[in-house]
Amino acid sequence: MEERRWRILWIDNQITNIEQSIGQSEDSSREREEYITPKPYVRFLEFEGYDVSLAGTVPEGITLLKDETYDAVVLHYEAAMPENNLLARVRKVDTHIPIILLTDKDEHEVMQQASLYDVGYIFIMSAKAQIEISSRQLAASLAFLLKKQTVREVYTPQAYVQNFNQVNISDSETQRSDSNSDWQDWIDTYVRLIEWDLQLDSLYNVDDLKTVHETERQEANTGFADYVQNNYRHWLVGKTSPTLSVDVVYRYVIPEIQAGKQVLFVVMDCMRLDHWLKIEPLLYPLFDIKRDYYYSILPTATRYARNAIFSGLFPLELAERYPDLYAEPDNTHTSINRHEKQLLRLQFERHGIPLKPPLHYFKIFDVRGEMQYLHWLNITDRVSLTALVVDFLDMLTHSRYEVDLLRQLIPDEAAFRSLVHAWFGHSRLYEIFRIAAERGITIILTSDHGSLLCQNAAKVSSQAELTTGLRFKEGRNISCAPDAGWIIDNPEAYRLPGEAARKNYVLAKEDYYFVYDRQFNVYKEIFQGSFQHGGVSLEEMILPCVVLEPR
Repeated sequence: MEERRWRILWIDNQITNIEQSIGQSEDSSREREEYITPKPYVRFLEFEGYDVSLAGTVPEGITLLKDETYDAVVLHYEAAMPENNLLARVRKVDTHIPIILLTDKDEHEVMQQASLYDVGYIFIMSAKAQIEISSRQLAASLAFLLKKQTVREVYTPQAYVQNFNQVNISDSETQRSDSNSDWQDWIDTYVRLIEWDLQLDSLYNVDDLKTVHETERQEANTGFADYVQNNYRHWLVGKTSPTLSVDVVYRYVIPEIQAGKQVLFVVMDCMRLDHWLKIEPLLYPLFDIKRDYYYSILPTATRYARNAIFSGLFPLELAERYPDLYAEPDNTHTSINRHEKQLLRLQFERHGIPLKPPLHYFKIFDVRGEMQYLHWLNITDRVSLTALVVDFLDMLTHSRYEVDLLRQLIPDEAAFRSLVHAWFGHSRLYEIFRIAAERGITIILTSDHGSLLCQNAAKVSSQAELTTGLRFKEGRNISCAPDAGWIIDNPEAYRLPGEAARKNYVLAKEDYYFVYDRQFNVYKEIFQGSFQHGGVSLEEMILPCVVLEPR
């Protein structure tokens, strides 16, 4: 198959100006000497397989752009200067065509114009430069702009296979030296999987590769569930333990307070690591960002995981030490996380750390809450620690399977990531972050747990009524298929309350969700493909904890 010949429009009004200046003043002769003629570059590009149309005036160039189809535009900066309005006129004709701006000036004005009109590349040319070298550089710039998507589609599968083989070799060496996989290895594995998720999101013709990647993710979650089931109990007694929910405030928040900084502690309910990686680039201009990771405790549900963050205590310890602040789910408790401010204050008191001004706590459910917090932040002189819980992602996760429009808007994980990016960039929460940066407030941001796209229903039964979560259940004498769930019959050994009430727990593994035997097929269809949390998976357990220092 013959390779496509790309069509390039080159607009350079200096061609006409120089031709008109022949035989005129000495200054004009000097301009001719300094002028970089495009003809050698055009010949080189044609030799490289490009079809180049050369326009010597701005009106001629715009007419050609309107009448013909081109793949890219090359503009000389003299033609594109603001008074000529060429960049704006090109964008009016074609809003997406790649533009290369040629200039012999390294000036701020050039960058302003380039950024304003989405110029793909600024190419600095010099009359003293070697034509051959400059021509090759220009051709390489054009090739990158025009072919990068195609090249990515072709070479990404090769890079994926190479990366996969390297990781397998590394894993084999690790297993030979240490038969027990380390929790840091699983963090590295999950980060690698997500980085590939983000790369594959932007590709369109690699369905087979996406299928392979999804299979690798499923296999990783199978291995991860077995690893957690074998090691989680040891973590709870401090044996080679990763950072857990109960450690977050002590490890990340308290050191910033002790350093005398103003701190905004943000907990994004149900934010996954891939969601954060879509948000993070939006904050690069405002903050120096240091990203770390921790493991959510089990179950990965709000009443356990978030209370553990704010209290610094495991659920059993919280229930025994502060029974009035520990809420079991029942009809009288509309919120099982309503004591978070008290729990956080008590944690600071246990560590002997005074907060002046006192701790401020706020929870954002909706736009009105965002506005209220934004107003408070604007009028407050100084903060010591302000804790902010943002419920948007959790509400979106739970609403998706209930609202058909949301199912269409978020058909898969890639769409979920894109929606999170769009929401944050236009949210008042982003404005809150911007104001915090301006005021020199350090932000510690994390999540209490993630969520998982559930694809397999598993039957669950019990002699008593079970809790409503789809990825975990607690009750009496629970039973389910061993491949689908991990049953915990001795909850106190896992620092969970319930042994006195003869309660046990079951946590979903891989991408299973629990459905009662009665009306199994009905509820299976309702919850198939929904995002849930509470169980054991990379997505639910491995979470970002990020320190954002204002620039």
